[in-house]
Amino acid sequence: MNLELTDEQHAVREMARKFAEEYIVPVARENDIDERFPGDIIQKLGEVGLLGGPVPAEYGGAGLDYIGQALVTEEIGKACSSVRTTISVQISLVELTLTRWGSEAQKRRYLPNLCSGQLIGCFGLTEPNAGSDPAGMETTAVADGDSWVLNGRKTWISNGGVAGLAIAFAQTDKSLGHRGIGAFLVERGTPGFSSKDIHGKLGLRSSNTAELIFDECRIAKDHILGKPGDGFRVAMSALDNGRYSVAAGCVGICQGCVEACLRYARERKQFGRQIGSFQLVQDLIARMIVDAEAGRLLVFRAGHLKNQGVRCSREVSIAKYFTSEAAVRCALDAIQVHGSYGYSNEYPVERYLRDAKVATIYEGTSQIQKLLIASHDLGIRAFT
Repeated sequence: MNLELTDEQHAVREMARKFAEEYIVPVARENDIDERFPGDIIQKLGEVGLLGGPVPAEYGGAGLDYIGQALVTEEIGKACSSVRTTISVQISLVELTLTRWGSEAQKRRYLPNLCSGQLIGCFGLTEPNAGSDPAGMETTAVADGDSWVLNGRKTWISNGGVAGLAIAFAQTDKSLGHRGIGAFLVERGTPGFSSKDIHGKLGLRSSNTAELIFDECRIAKDHILGKPGDGFRVAMSALDNGRYSVAAGCVGICQGCVEACLRYARERKQFGRQIGSFQLVQDLIARMIVDAEAGRLLVFRAGHLKNQGVRCSREVSIAKYFTSEAAVRCALDAIQVHGSYGYSNEYPVERYLRDAKVATIYEGTSQIQKLLIASHDLGIRAFT
């Protein structure tokens, strides 16, 4: 594995950094306070090609490799995790899932508009009674002539209230458990499909989160990814991509904490000297630097394997587990360095903490990641 970035990777990171500094950072605080979804920013990301990710150029994508995509995600995550969540869902859970599992007609119908930002997508897996156990989902899809009829609810769906396209998972045969799940394409405006926004979140306040509601929702028979029963495999492959993106975004939070603390520790004075000269402040900053560097290397390792086309669920889980926990640690330490100012939204570190916590929960909790990692190396399944 070569740790030197290519010219293309340097260029795309610099492009993402400049975009974040110009368009995202100046409004991140106000959008967080107002719970405002940054649709204008998402549109601009599409216009400059930063929503195309690793999707092939023939479908409107940017054709990035996975290291390049991680660098983009880190820079966006450093600026605002709400925007990072939106594009992670758009690219990793929706676009890449369609790229792998969609028919040629489905890819050509949806991917160009998704990559350009003209269409926003969401990924409807979690339900009120089925989170870590997707096989327990209660949403159903019943074949009826040339249609599928969906009934059920999804919850905590990022982009759910603004998406024009949902990848929704439903049981086609409950007796088969996870082998009976299908993955369906449902367009906004389809009769029987509606959404309800969720407010009052601790973090990611400018990321849209919603319930998806299917009430006798009838879709065409060909609006399915793969075959009936492929849904669980579709979901697991999508989550590998999603977890990778979350990990890269968490590195962004860690790096953001480092940079915020370096600035503050040089400017703030106590006892007649910069607080950066105090050994215990340096201890806190050193821990953040190590977490950011270690997390980035874990993401790069997983990205290298993804570039090789090698299955790397274990490595992705390691990266997601470590970086999500590290982001929380870094944010807590960053608040400590900032003192009382860190407890207010005058500085970004309190937002980093609120945004970081959910990364230990969504796309597989830290506890689920540990079970996946340990069961892989033990050869003993933690799940039945």
